[in-house]
Amino acid sequence: MRILVANDDGIQSEGLLILARWAKKLGDVTVCAPAEQQSAKSHAINIHDPIQAYKVSYTDGIDAYIVHSTPADCVRFGTLGLHKHYDLILSGVNKGFNMGEDILYSGTVANIYEAALRGCRGIAFSTDPTSFEEAEKQLDGVWQYIFKHDLFAHCGHFNVNIPLHSKGIKWTRQGGAYFTDEFIRTGEGLYSQEGHCVYEIGTDFTLDTDSVMNGFISVTPLSVRRDDLDAWRKVRLP
Repeated sequence: MRILVANDDGIQSEGLLILARWAKKLGDVTVCAPAEQQSAKSHAINIHDPIQAYKVSYTDGIDAYIVHSTPADCVRFGTLGLHKHYDLILSGVNKGFNMGEDILYSGTVANIYEAALRGCRGIAFSTDPTSFEEAEKQLDGVWQYIFKHDLFAHCGHFNVNIPLHSKGIKWTRQGGAYFTDEFIRTGEGLYSQEGHCVYEIGTDFTLDTDSVMNGFISVTPLSVRRDDLDAWRKVRLP
């Protein structure tokens, strides 16, 4: 199996190293990661300026490339730039959850949307911002869960969130608001954004937010579709 591993936290991320080393158990691994922190870049790409990318020494013989651009451009470089096709694209492990409405902002999840556009299966992994230990322990279990339930037969792309001291795995859909931001004025014409949690605890374990905040790993199928099919089906116009 040929595997591409990317992230949005940058080439120096501990979570990236954990995921790349784990992926070696599955096949040949290539890493393409941003030169620096690129969180919340969503699916942005750079189409106007040249992108600097070069091979670097990494770990355990894994081919690795630094890409001076966005997370999605790391996947684009790994596929279009290196002229390679992969059987699987993995993203993460992200330092912090990507669930609910926040997946719209996530560079980690955007890598998997880009995987879909490149015709590859993909899984995004995120975990509690305080530790990667639980995520490292649970990667095997998540992989086994996906194959036990033959999930790739139904969807090629998944978003996985791993809390601390996880109690098990839940099959979930996207929840609602988890974090939001405030613009704080810091000077003349200057504002900084300060985030805070707006999630209200619930127990609907079909939602990624409720599952993760109650201690369960969430596995959520993803789609690149952005149209409203329900509205299209209800309103029949020529």
